[in-house]
Amino acid sequence: MKPKTDPLPASELIELLFFAYRDFISDPDTILGEIGFGRAHHRVLHFVDRKPGLTVAELLDLLKITKQSLARVLKQLVDAGHVAQKPGPEDRRQRELYLTDTGKTLIRELREPQSRRIVAALERSGCAEEEIAKFLLAMATEDAKTQIAMLSAAQREAGPTRKPEGTGTAASEDE
Repeated sequence: MKPKTDPLPASELIELLFFAYRDFISDPDTILGEIGFGRAHHRVLHFVDRKPGLTVAELLDLLKITKQSLARVLKQLVDAGHVAQKPGPEDRRQRELYLTDTGKTLIRELREPQSRRIVAALERSGCAEEEIAKFLLAMATEDAKTQIAMLSAAQREAGPTRKPEGTGTAASEDE
């Protein structure tokens, strides 16, 4: 049987997404590499910042990785002082995760170049942020859409600041 050689629909968009993602993640990769961290650390920091008090179980569900993989990354972030763990209020075996002040500083450093890149691309393209968000959301699975809604709700509930007990930090919606 002869393989099909005709181009698939959206082949150019697939290629553009590869290049855009490569460039979008390059600045954080450099920053993280300088401190011995990688993309897995970035994802943990991102989601813990988006939902302070996120449990390890929720994080595993968001990241779709094994407990073993998360345990290694989380231990490194805790040992480096970027993430604090707190027992759950109802189940003390449950661990809630919060960014420390050091973690908040790092996630902001990682997001700043990405934010600049997105704003510049929106200006150059003439596209509205809402249009791009609608397109990206349309690409997401139903499970991912549920997770996105959970994270958005957590940000609205947190308001501009949220100071969990024992972490000495305040989460900011802008970070």
